[in-house]
Amino acid sequence: MAKILIIEDDKNIASLEKDYLEMNGYETKIIADGLEGVKEARTKIYDLIIIDVMLPTINGFDICAMIRDELSIPMIIVSARNDDIDKIKGLGLGADDYITKPFSPSELIARVKNQLARYERFLKTNEDGVTLEYHNIVLNKEARKVIIGGKEVAFTATEFDMLQFFMKNPDIVHSKTILFDRIWGEDEYGDIATVAVYIQKIRKKIEKNPSTPKIIETVWGAGYRFNKF
Repeated sequence: MAKILIIEDDKNIASLEKDYLEMNGYETKIIADGLEGVKEARTKIYDLIIIDVMLPTINGFDICAMIRDELSIPMIIVSARNDDIDKIKGLGLGADDYITKPFSPSELIARVKNQLARYERFLKTNEDGVTLEYHNIVLNKEARKVIIGGKEVAFTATEFDMLQFFMKNPDIVHSKTILFDRIWGEDEYGDIATVAVYIQKIRKKIEKNPSTPKIIETVWGAGYRFNKF
């Protein structure tokens, strides 16, 4: 049974999330304070965290920034704000998904299931154990590790899946739609703009100068290409 931490100070919303998650077989705990939520996430074992943006003591964005380097589990931000800048900020700080209030219980459950399935794939080793290598990047599919310049660099599940897709399909231009479908799935709820956010996150880890990328190149009007050389 997956354990889910809900960091939400609105009692009605927290109760709604708790009820529907537990109806679908998940174990939940509610924390109504930002700092207390960080403490809970750091000291207890959870499989996924749902984080409201507006919280007492610290906001949801700060929570993502504080715990992402320590935890690789999926984090879903919930917010009443539908601005693209907030979505980009949340995803840039390490959230795996962003849900706008009001949302339907079925949408919440679908997103939770999707993130847990992706994280399970992240932890599961691949049978073929193929290692991909370009430039100074070594991607080990079996160990789910990325070595850059001889040093292991932490990648989230989504970042790893996207980099692996690029390295398995180099020198081909992939549109945002193709990337979204291949990484998140055709039936996934979400915004195609998420692709650009993850491209930027990966570039910061693999490019010498992310502002003028040479490895993952933008092909204007078409998409992105991973250059082998």
